Amino acid sequence: MCHVHEFKSNFPKSDPAEPVTTVTAQEPTNAENHLHEVDNDVRNLCFAWPDGKRAFFNYVYLMKGEFEPGSDKNIIQLDFSSYKVTLQGYGLKPLFLALLNHQPRFIKAIDARYAHAIGKSATVTAIRIEVNNE
Repeated sequence: MCHVHEFKSNFPKSDPAEPVTTVTAQEPTNAENHLHEVDNDVRNLCFAWPDGKRAFFNYVYLMKGEFEPGSDKNIIQLDFSSYKVTLQGYGLKPLFLALLNHQPRFIKAIDARYAHAIGKSATVTAIRIEVNNE
């Protein structure tokens, strides 16, 4: 019984009367927040479309990634255990290398007509999610 008392003393004592703080999740506002922190254990990848639609997957279920350089557009194929995600856009090689290390948290597609105006190194213009039938 004394041993249990010592175990409990290792935990911080909290006052049940203290108010519970709520945490609100916000979408990242700059490019630095689009990557996971180094010491983060849970890593999800959220896809966002121009119309506001969102979908996320856990990196644990990512089985394979493929990069297909094209003369104009690049394609990244991500095979999750139950879904196949296809990204299409311009200059996607840096994004593919970041995906290799499970770094991106958010990948947002933009309307294709604005792709050249942005001038970023990696610009996703289309995201397609399909059920993996294999």
